[in-house]
Amino acid sequence: MITLGFIRHGTTEWNLAGRMQGQMDTELAEVGVFQAQQLAKRLQGELWNGIISSDLIRAKQTAMTISEITGTPLLGTDKRLRERHFGELEGTTLEDRIGRWGENWRELELGMESDELLLERWATFLEELEQKHRGQRILLVSHGGYIAPVLERLLGKPVDSHLHNTSLTIVEHVESEWLCKLLNCTTHLQEI
Repeated sequence: MITLGFIRHGTTEWNLAGRMQGQMDTELAEVGVFQAQQLAKRLQGELWNGIISSDLIRAKQTAMTISEITGTPLLGTDKRLRERHFGELEGTTLEDRIGRWGENWRELELGMESDELLLERWATFLEELEQKHRGQRILLVSHGGYIAPVLERLLGKPVDSHLHNTSLTIVEHVESEWLCKLLNCTTHLQEI
């Protein structure tokens, strides 16, 4: 058995501006730092064996904040937890996309990483994780466009809601089944 806590990184200035980040490396905004601190305070009373983060700065900053406040060891970063690569869409706002490619931009081939390739990254990461951390509780700090298809693969159904910044989703692997214990939870952000 292994328990995974998926955390989407805190808010960035690009999130606030509606700019597609993908694998571009952006830092947390002030509100994102606060969100990470609030999540860390929430996690203080829980036992987690370690944290592994995407290697992108917004995820690393979120993971380091959680580690510093909770004392949960940061086990490292892994580029396989990076956000989906969005190709030509990276760095653009919705207005930019409509201006460049029209209202049907979602239907165009603009170099976006496929679900298949993203899930291949996840599969190799998960195999190693289950070997090294069997029976443990591990927090994974990643990105909304990565976590959603991974959860869909694990749980066998789509995630219906947009994953919020610093949301916590907990899944357990029991025998051959993944069980969702918590989905997209942001109770720690009620003060904001």
